[in-house]
Amino acid sequence: MDLYLFDFDKTLYAYDSSKRLPAQSRLSGVSQYHLAKTWWAAGYEVRAELGEWPTAAAYLEKFAEVTGARLTLDQWCQARHEASTPNPGVVEALRTASTRGTVSLFSNNPPPFVETLPEMAPDVTAILGANVLVSCQVHIRKPDPDAFRAALARYGGTAAETFFVDDSAANVAGAASIGITTFHYRGEDDVPALNEALDRFAGRGAG
Repeated sequence: MDLYLFDFDKTLYAYDSSKRLPAQSRLSGVSQYHLAKTWWAAGYEVRAELGEWPTAAAYLEKFAEVTGARLTLDQWCQARHEASTPNPGVVEALRTASTRGTVSLFSNNPPPFVETLPEMAPDVTAILGANVLVSCQVHIRKPDPDAFRAALARYGGTAAETFFVDDSAANVAGAASIGITTFHYRGEDDVPALNEALDRFAGRGAG
């Protein structure tokens, strides 16, 4: 059965980091500059996306230790939610793909993302069910080709039977390098082309 992998940030949902930091600062009382410098610029978020702190609780404890900002999981989700809004056309493409094969989220994100996704994106979760695959779970980040191999292994798929959509050209190239059919999503104007690409993939070999 065909496998359809969809990125989340800037693909299924628009993401604006310039809204997330102010929200975290407001909720924690720690300045945006300090949060950005001590956590993101210092590489901790990438380490979290690789699963160094395997649970949301461990992530939030490390975040507090490094930045001095104590956030509850609900507050983390609130800040993330303020920065994330649905791309309805891509969510609908995911829904269509779910009628044609197995669909899964495939995203670079840390453990709190996994635990709060049902609250942050209930529309996407309703389509995916349990099929959520995040870099912190496999300890490999896109665009590493091994990340895509891990996705195929998770679902018992093959590259020839897999379609992947992402906003990152590097991630698309990583998937294409092992033979996965890809679509580079750049914005809502690409939705018709995405639907056409999904139709071609689903109908390949017909006739």
